[in-house]
Amino acid sequence: MTTESVLAPSSTWWRQATVYQIYPRSFADANADGIGDLRGITSRVPYLRHLGVDAVWLSPFYPSALADGGYDVADYRNVDPRIGTLAEFDEMITALHGAGIRVIVDIVPNHSSDQHPWFQEALAAGRGSAARERYIFRDGRGEHGELPPADWTSVFGGPAWERVEDGQWYLHSFAPEQPDFNWDSREVRDDFLRTLRFWSDRGVDGFRIDVAHMLVKDLPDPLPTQAELEAMDAASGTHPLYDRDEVHDVYAEWRTVFDSYDPPRTAVAEAWVATPERRARYAAPTSLGQAFNFDLLTADFDAAQFRAVVTDNLAQSAVSGSSSTWVLSNHDSVRHATRYGLPPLHGRTEVKQGTEWILAGAPADAVDLDLGLRRARAATLFLLALPGSAYLYQGEELGLFEVGDLPAEARQDPAYLRSVGQPEWSFDGLGRDGCRVPLPWTRTGSSFGFGDDGAHLPQPAWFADLSVEAEEDDPASTLTLYREALRLRRELQTAEELAWDDAPASVLSFTRPGGWRTVTNFGDAPVPLPAGEVLLASGPLPDGELPGATTVWVRAR
Repeated sequence: MTTESVLAPSSTWWRQATVYQIYPRSFADANADGIGDLRGITSRVPYLRHLGVDAVWLSPFYPSALADGGYDVADYRNVDPRIGTLAEFDEMITALHGAGIRVIVDIVPNHSSDQHPWFQEALAAGRGSAARERYIFRDGRGEHGELPPADWTSVFGGPAWERVEDGQWYLHSFAPEQPDFNWDSREVRDDFLRTLRFWSDRGVDGFRIDVAHMLVKDLPDPLPTQAELEAMDAASGTHPLYDRDEVHDVYAEWRTVFDSYDPPRTAVAEAWVATPERRARYAAPTSLGQAFNFDLLTADFDAAQFRAVVTDNLAQSAVSGSSSTWVLSNHDSVRHATRYGLPPLHGRTEVKQGTEWILAGAPADAVDLDLGLRRARAATLFLLALPGSAYLYQGEELGLFEVGDLPAEARQDPAYLRSVGQPEWSFDGLGRDGCRVPLPWTRTGSSFGFGDDGAHLPQPAWFADLSVEAEEDDPASTLTLYREALRLRRELQTAEELAWDDAPASVLSFTRPGGWRTVTNFGDAPVPLPAGEVLLASGPLPDGELPGATTVWVRAR
């Protein structure tokens, strides 16, 4: 099945695109069950068009038991009934394409749900079966196999091996409900090729690849210990679990599928790897073609840190031939309006404590909300001026903060649930629910316009003042800033180049081709405004000066 599109064919549309990430369960609820759905997304296409994005990226919408927010997939070629149907997916993609917006979908290839038919078959088939070869099963240690094959710890905390009824153990790098696939299996590889074709045939324009660096593994006998794993070189391409060179054999096959379409389907890797050189391999044209850089997620609002991140990543892009990606918030991190209102992460004496505090958010009285929002707006305007693609996370255009005070009984993230009482296992303190709270569309209502019957995570009262309705016609609102920035970005973007300008230590200034200049004051004291026509500013510009925590776009007269 294909969809009609008003989009101009282009094989390079993604290089400087603005992509808006939608977490479907928390975007818009059309059927009043408290969970966002595809019809909800379709109903908000006019909003997305007015915002001015080039593409949307949908986090998983597949059938799932929600052990990990949909990243435990039970069927890769269907839609969760709570979110919609394939017919509604087709309607959504037609509406988005009709608005000039392309569609990227999440693919989760490292692991499935334990409810996936293959895993259920593997449990029933028993030891030595072909069904178990699709996953990673091992006999246990000890006299009766009662000990796990290794003492490994999962990303979400706790043991990485789970025992089944017949005594064998399976590997789960994340939650126990997410068994890892065995990518040595030709059957696994072929099935994912079918999945890529299935969604491409329905009109999907690209794919975001979850933990793209983890698929291929080499598990010797006996297995190394956790301590031995941590001591191994993660940048050699030979680590047993992460970023093995052979993973690019998988992506070479995927690239053949992508390039069989006109225009070719795009892909972007989520690859947490040891060095820039390793990440560049995922962005190569023979592999996935683009890779996320998350460096700004862990940078303070600091001129030197921002300049280093930009310089390093533009150099990586030159090596790979791809374009860089820029991210300030996503579904796995604390919203940047909150991060920038907290004390700096870098330079703290207690780095571990600082990391957990930053990632988990903090009580409202520990966050400087005004400073956080001013810095967030300035950082966003800085990011949107950079060459490359910009990835925005739903709600950041409203200036939303992290909801850091969710009650424990409302939290859903396994990163939180598995760390309760086990602080040494903590993935990110309070987990990721605080950035996944459903969006506020109106000032009032049972869920601020998200749906007609509440929301699956509780929304705070302060959402009313940051709703779309509250900001829609306010010329000083964050929503208005994003809309105007995206309009100008589309008008001003040219060659993927920038030149750094001379500036004080607390200021970053760069010029793009055509005389478009961006100046950000990362300090506290105001500095003189640059000469030229002011196109847009992240905040007021009193007395011909650029205040601290403010960015301005100017154009040479």
